[in-house]
Amino acid sequence: MDPRSIIDPEAIIGANCKIGPWTIVGPQVELGEGCDIRSHVVLKGPSRIGTNNTIYQFSSVGEDTPDLKYNGEPTELIVGDNNIIRECVTIHRGTIQDQGKTIVGSHNLIMAYVHIGHDSIVGDHCILVNNTALAGHVVVGDWAILSGYTLVHQFCQVGAHSFTGYGSGISKDVPAYVTVSGSPAEAKTINAEGLRRRGFSSEAITAIRKAYKIIYRQGLTVAEAVEKLKPLVDEFSEVDLLLKSLTESTRGITR
Repeated sequence: MDPRSIIDPEAIIGANCKIGPWTIVGPQVELGEGCDIRSHVVLKGPSRIGTNNTIYQFSSVGEDTPDLKYNGEPTELIVGDNNIIRECVTIHRGTIQDQGKTIVGSHNLIMAYVHIGHDSIVGDHCILVNNTALAGHVVVGDWAILSGYTLVHQFCQVGAHSFTGYGSGISKDVPAYVTVSGSPAEAKTINAEGLRRRGFSSEAITAIRKAYKIIYRQGLTVAEAVEKLKPLVDEFSEVDLLLKSLTESTRGITR
């Protein structure tokens, strides 16, 4: 640890961590083994940050939220393992109006100037590109990719394996596997290239594409599409993830 860093005696620092100059680690911060915290980072608690995370300069991780309902209650941030958090990222803790915690999973790339608002949940293997901003209470599923300057309205869900084009403005839920773009965002197709890279079979991708057409090309309501998708789930289990993202939607889906 650099002697110019400031580490509160109440912080818990795991073995083999690197902490750069002028970085501040506050009380109630728990840092797992093998983390690399660069210079000028601020870590505040209560926060539990897992192993082998790299956090770049000028990031603020674990700060309380600017939500005006927040009144200093004890809330927390939980971060998994093997994340890369680039320059100037801000991640806020939760509020008691929701689950009381913000959660970031593992193996994520969170690029420069990204904001993750209070009570949000980011899954595993996600990429949040520069200047993406998640308002409070947002859920991002595993393997989602949010391109630069994507803005996500509070309480929205962005499904697993989905993809947003740059500058997308998302105010409704994005189903699993779906590619959206524009502001307001519109559904375009499925994220076929991403699925191929992750080892989905050509048959599964064809089934997901068929499911997409049922949802978006047949003029059905979501409830009607759900019923029509059920037989396809029996044949291809991968479609179940898409079905669940429809049935769990609370804001309506991006059309």
